[in-house]
Amino acid sequence: MKANQTVLKEFILVGFSSYPHVRPFLFVLFFGLYLLTLTGNLAILGLTWADRSLHTPMYLFLRALSFSETCYTLTIIPKMLADLLTEKRSISVPGCGLQMYFFLGLGGTHCIILTLMGYDRFLAICHPLRYPLLMTNVVCGHLVVSAWAGGFLISVTETALIFRGSFCNPNLIHHFFCHMQAVVRLSCLDSDLTELIVTMVSVSALTGTFLLIIITYVFILSTVFRIPSAEGKQKAFSTCASHLTVVIVHFGFAAIVYLKPEGSGGDDTLIAVPYTVITPFLSPLIFSLRNRDMKNAFRKLMKENFN
Repeated sequence: MKANQTVLKEFILVGFSSYPHVRPFLFVLFFGLYLLTLTGNLAILGLTWADRSLHTPMYLFLRALSFSETCYTLTIIPKMLADLLTEKRSISVPGCGLQMYFFLGLGGTHCIILTLMGYDRFLAICHPLRYPLLMTNVVCGHLVVSAWAGGFLISVTETALIFRGSFCNPNLIHHFFCHMQAVVRLSCLDSDLTELIVTMVSVSALTGTFLLIIITYVFILSTVFRIPSAEGKQKAFSTCASHLTVVIVHFGFAAIVYLKPEGSGGDDTLIAVPYTVITPFLSPLIFSLRNRDMKNAFRKLMKENFN
């Protein structure tokens, strides 16, 4: 048990207070990236809704991914932007719990949807004749609901473990949001054990979904290499390129945050920026620019509105 067991009502998010001279620049940079992220995700949501040719499982998964990513950024970035402009960077304990719950839940949902998108491509390439029967819009809807349920089941478990007791002074969270490892260290209970458990849960979920994606791509590649024509190979690869790029970016940055060895050095605040700000910005950009159907749908919508 820790010595100072004053019951805390709020935390102070230290965030970028160590970089006072660059905070205005960081605000402009992050605000610009956030607007572009919202614009990109809302464009994907709008296009996949408006164009009936995109009402297929592949784009239903993409719509679900963009929606979860929009909600994911809303849980962190507006608060972070506000804190960059003020000296009072407090958050109530219940508010911190809610932020953590939605951040972990939406992050978990995001990983599961990326896994389901890999499974969708696996069925389309490895079982093309059975694909219309195996992956209908109804099945896709059920899988998306399961992804949300799975993500928030993990989240409620971790959040309940962290917030089951009171917190001790000092009430400083050395992060720009309620990151679970930064918050659990302030617990008056055995924080080392709790931190180990929640870290293992997060790492298991992260590596588990990533391994499932790797397995699906092993089967996809083995099928693609058996396609006799170069054109057929290129067409198969093009349907997977955007997804695979986003997977590498998403899980690569997540691994830096969650698999960083204890005591390895580095500012946790800066290390989390790529995962929470840059990845959500890149994801809609990659899916939009590398997708012919999305670009055609955009041109079609522009012609309808301006002709």
